[in-house]
Amino acid sequence: MINKDKKDKLAKELKEAGIFEEDIEEKFILGSGSGGQKINKTASTVHLKHLPTGISVRCGKDRMREANRFFARRRLLEKILQERKDVKSKKMQEIAKIRKQKKRRSKKTKEKILQDKKHRSATKDNRRPISDSE
Repeated sequence: MINKDKKDKLAKELKEAGIFEEDIEEKFILGSGSGGQKINKTASTVHLKHLPTGISVRCGKDRMREANRFFARRRLLEKILQERKDVKSKKMQEIAKIRKQKKRRSKKTKEKILQDKKHRSATKDNRRPISDSE
């Protein structure tokens, strides 16, 4: 049995993340797996779908429907927060890439690049066949 403190804490975290009960579609479906005949006859598995993001979660961890509702909501919260974190990091990577592209090279770096180009050019010149017209 999940105690009231844990439920209240989860409700607070959902509210802080901007996830409201109106945005969650909840279904109860038949369970499967270990647990005997009882688990296969009762609709204790919870299926949650967050409508704004389209993220869905299934939880049939426990034989009790209320426990599964709690665990499914917690898993949904984790998934949504992880997706938001990934989106932010992708944006930060794009910004860093643009900054790097726009950044000017130092004088020392430019000289080194030119030196490498000259060395490569000399190497290629040595590969040319000797002509008979000379």
